[in-house]
Amino acid sequence: MFSDVGVLELATLVVLALVLYGPDKLPEAIRTVSAVVRKLREFSESAKRDVRDGLGPEFEDFEFEDLNPRTFVRKHLLDGDGMGLEGIRDALDPRLELKEALGSARDAAGAADVHDSPAGPREGPVPLRKGADGQAAGRPPVDPDAT
Repeated sequence: MFSDVGVLELATLVVLALVLYGPDKLPEAIRTVSAVVRKLREFSESAKRDVRDGLGPEFEDFEFEDLNPRTFVRKHLLDGDGMGLEGIRDALDPRLELKEALGSARDAAGAADVHDSPAGPREGPVPLRKGADGQAAGRPPVDPDAT
């Protein structure tokens, strides 16, 4: 909790407390503050216990620290229990889906070429330029009103 408080800051706080309260009242002030902190911890633990009891048995492994977004992400996504960073990367990578789509498009084009031409599949790439009549070479005309 106080991991970032150095020795110099702690010494400054002790001197300041001595100046404000004096050596006679300082032990009583420390006891009062420690009693208040103890009561706050007890109240906090009691509230946590009540919330866990109210959630029921299906949330018995619930930890309040998991409500911190960083802790939640670290625990559920980056650990071995969740998908992991590699799993997220693979799920968001479109290359696998594009390969599948390309393969099925090639299969469909190959099947269409076999059915359309009696000689079998066409060799080489499909021409993308339009012919003299404005239609793609080797393709039937398309009726724009029908589509």
